Amino acid sequence: MKTMIPWTTIWIVFSWYGSNIGVLLLNKYLLTYCGFKYPIFLTMCHMLASSLLSYVAIAWLKVVPMQAIGSKKQFIKIFGLSSVFCFSVVLGNVSLQYLPVSFNQAIGATTPFFTAVFAYVMMKKTESWVTYLTLLPVVAGVIIASGAEPSFHLFGFLMCVSATAARASKSVLQAILLSSEEEKLNSMNLLMYMAPIAVVILLPATLLMERNVIAITMALARKDTIVVYYLLFNSSLAYFVNLTNFLVTKHTSALTLQVLGNAKGAVAVVVSIIIFKNPVSLMGMLGYSLTVVGVLLYNESKKGNK
Repeated sequence: MKTMIPWTTIWIVFSWYGSNIGVLLLNKYLLTYCGFKYPIFLTMCHMLASSLLSYVAIAWLKVVPMQAIGSKKQFIKIFGLSSVFCFSVVLGNVSLQYLPVSFNQAIGATTPFFTAVFAYVMMKKTESWVTYLTLLPVVAGVIIASGAEPSFHLFGFLMCVSATAARASKSVLQAILLSSEEEKLNSMNLLMYMAPIAVVILLPATLLMERNVIAITMALARKDTIVVYYLLFNSSLAYFVNLTNFLVTKHTSALTLQVLGNAKGAVAVVVSIIIFKNPVSLMGMLGYSLTVVGVLLYNESKKGNK
């Protein structure tokens, strides 16, 4: 039995890597190469799948105990979190229409910078000067990568930066809004409640901003049914990103998840360049490497302050 534990952990980590990188590459493929240019509808499909699969995993499969929403106040807080959550995912998907995955990941690596900013603005939480110093290479790396990016697109860049900032603000908001022991939810239960709310938010947005999505999707499906299978698989994979994220933390630790996350970004960059063959520059890769080094130093600094 003892030998089964590490193999289980290895399988979970590989599944986490596969689902994370897989959904990112499939999003890029659908939004750029398949003629499917509907990031809001794509996000809604992700949230719909997460709603259904979360309920199955918790209510039927008992992956984690079900936690109930205890009050109207808690529901309003979760609604706010869900709004920020789906906003960040939509913006991230929009950015993939204009930017290569490699550059998208470089910008996404600046999350610690935005987290530190929002933590100070919203919570008045300060870090040591060493921690703030480590954020300089994080930002400098992206500036260098942006200047050297052959496929740079200003709108895509702004969308990706906004998505990264929204993702960071969501984590800070979650720490503020669900801080009491009575209101704390594990990530699986939180997703089960946030995903349906996100569907409700995204449905009218889709109908208003992507009115012909159903007609175009059906037309694409008539040409090649693989598009429908891609959508279904991609939507399911989006849920498994969250499931495996939870399982990696459960079977290892939050720190291990952090380290694996940094490595995952680099793997996603390499795999995307191999698959999509987007041009990259030496200076751009050096900029991304500087950002990753900054993130590693930031994590070490945070760990040392605890």
